[in-house]
Amino acid sequence: MREEVVLIVGAGQSGLATAACLTELSVPCLILERDGCIASLWRQRCYDRVKLHLAKEYSHLPHSAHPPEAPTFLPKNDFVRYLDDYAERFRLRVALSREVVSAEYHEASGRWLVTARNTEENGSGAEELYAARYLVVASGENADPAMPEIPGLAEFRGSVVHSSRYRTGRDYEGKAVLVVGGGNSGMEIALDLANGGVHTTCVVVRSQLHIVPRGIWFVAMRLMKYLPMWLVDHLILLACYFIYGNLAKYGLHRPPIGPMYMKKHTPIYPVVDVGTVSKIKSGAVQVVPSIKSIDGHNVTFTDGKIQNFDAVILATGYRSSVKKWLKGDDFLIGEDGMSKQKYPNHWKGKNKLYCAGLVRMGILGSGEDAQKIAKDIAGDYRNI
Repeated sequence: MREEVVLIVGAGQSGLATAACLTELSVPCLILERDGCIASLWRQRCYDRVKLHLAKEYSHLPHSAHPPEAPTFLPKNDFVRYLDDYAERFRLRVALSREVVSAEYHEASGRWLVTARNTEENGSGAEELYAARYLVVASGENADPAMPEIPGLAEFRGSVVHSSRYRTGRDYEGKAVLVVGGGNSGMEIALDLANGGVHTTCVVVRSQLHIVPRGIWFVAMRLMKYLPMWLVDHLILLACYFIYGNLAKYGLHRPPIGPMYMKKHTPIYPVVDVGTVSKIKSGAVQVVPSIKSIDGHNVTFTDGKIQNFDAVILATGYRSSVKKWLKGDDFLIGEDGMSKQKYPNHWKGKNKLYCAGLVRMGILGSGEDAQKIAKDIAGDYRNI
């Protein structure tokens, strides 16, 4: 049994931020990371063209702003380097290739008992046992790919990949490709495919969605500091109408609530447009409705149309994996693996359990959670 003061599960942005804040307050901590590197989502599961949708002023972690010479919207490789430098700067203790399989609070000892599987090459899957006074869940909302149930998908004769394995449109040159999912990843992958010499690019958009140009979204984030949400939403929609016109004729329908309101009160983000709309208007990207079934290479849609595709890319998002291993908690984490409590009181549970980055508030939200958690733990730790 290895004794630790604080155990943090996950070495993504939330885990690193929490560990850095604890380190600054002289509280010992250890991060357990299931992959063989830190920031594995950014490093291993993002396509090549990814840039942060939020400006650098909203995309830094505590105690380490991006330098003035950094681009406004960081490419993924720049952000990965930033996270590497961040971990090195604060000399964070990270145990890589440690997959947590169980964590349960032991009342008698007042400790969280955590079992992790060592998945290193020489680890042979051996289990390691840890005991910690405090446990921080920072494994993120994007732990496991969400795979949809589509009739006939398993028998599709072309290639099928989740967006976590997609890298560049050049890999699909000359092919007909169907992207399933009209969120940020799906729309940007469709753009990348259209720019990569793909013969036919279609994207399935099942739900209503807001599409906002990145520049407008950047301005709107700043306006939120000074104006009420309803007014910012009104200004965004007005600007989008002048820029895009009515997108309904292209199969893109707007929700009845505003984009900022939707971001705050639902799990759905607006699509930050970096060029996909112009491709849709030109016909280089076609919007299609839900899939009814797949037979061989043929895909039948709910409007009755049938099209032939060589490849399907599932931009269907991710799920949290927390409920697979966290035992005995019915207060902090919901069945979807996200925080059950509402912002701003979402980060602290019972029995010295905490969570960071589980209310869909992005990188800046991860940092805010980290600072609150570290301050709370430090105050309690000093009184022991």
